[in-house]
Amino acid sequence: MASLLRRSSSSFIFTQHKRSKLCSIINCQILNSPIPNSQNPIFSHNFSTFFTSHHHHHNNYTPFNYTSYRTLILDSSTSQSIKLHKLSDSDSGILEVKLDREHRKNAIGTNMLRELELTFDAISADSSANVVVISSSVPKVFCAGADLKERKTMSEAQVRAFVNSLRSAFTFIEELHIPTIAVIEGAALGGGLEMAMSCDLRVCGEDAILGLPETGLAIIPGAGGTQRLPRLVGKSVAKELIFTGRKISGREAMSVGLVNFCVPAGEAHVKALQIARDINQKGPIAIKMAKKAINEGLDTDMASALELEEYCYKQLLDTKDRLEGLAAFAEKRQPRYKGE
Repeated sequence: MASLLRRSSSSFIFTQHKRSKLCSIINCQILNSPIPNSQNPIFSHNFSTFFTSHHHHHNNYTPFNYTSYRTLILDSSTSQSIKLHKLSDSDSGILEVKLDREHRKNAIGTNMLRELELTFDAISADSSANVVVISSSVPKVFCAGADLKERKTMSEAQVRAFVNSLRSAFTFIEELHIPTIAVIEGAALGGGLEMAMSCDLRVCGEDAILGLPETGLAIIPGAGGTQRLPRLVGKSVAKELIFTGRKISGREAMSVGLVNFCVPAGEAHVKALQIARDINQKGPIAIKMAKKAINEGLDTDMASALELEEYCYKQLLDTKDRLEGLAAFAEKRQPRYKGE
């Protein structure tokens, strides 16, 4: 139990530390360079490199003011391919990430990947965020995968670094402390499907096309696809889909458990927003602890997982939200949770 809790705690502190270091550099060095590009040296650090280089120093974590960084990212005009919007009024707490690289069908190139990393780093630092919805602004496509035109210009070392960065970025999304929902209308192929699989929930339209076609290019899914797909659909189905590179419809994706919901074409965003609103009404700390318990518990044995559940439950006992929930139940009214 002790070792498990130390692992969970250090992971949390470590993520916070990494964020503070990255935000500090951004605020100090590139606040006047809002669009990530290859001329900004800080962006050459991928997430895995950053994690490795700072892993042994997480105990030196100190709080950092993220305001300038968050403002930089949340102003959608600063990003070319990724748009981040915070909903308001009764939907306050819901964030929407829009993929918007129309001329390349949202294919992920180096700059778009850096924008994606920065966007989710900003979300992770935003204490007001309760749930994230990821969708596309481009008709008939969620994400076509990696930018293969750019890939052809890369050296072997550059390809390896890019794929490692992409894998780390999707892991960062997967380990985000709040729920994430992918909205799939049209094609989600290769890295696009890998990004969707890194989300907690997936909603697709009936006309969605999902697949991991990498073996047709004599490579394998390298950003988590070989690991997340079997965890979602089972080993045998995952092998068939990866070995053949077969693309499946939204209906079939629903039947094998790859997506949570398949709705009429064009209605996936509405359904995802409905789910996000349901989540947004629940206790924010409880949602975070539930995600932690499920994700981390699946990676260990049952006895340790139950101890983790106990730990997560304990974090909620002394919260104002728990008392508010009991009061609202007794008074037959909707609770007003504040994440406290």
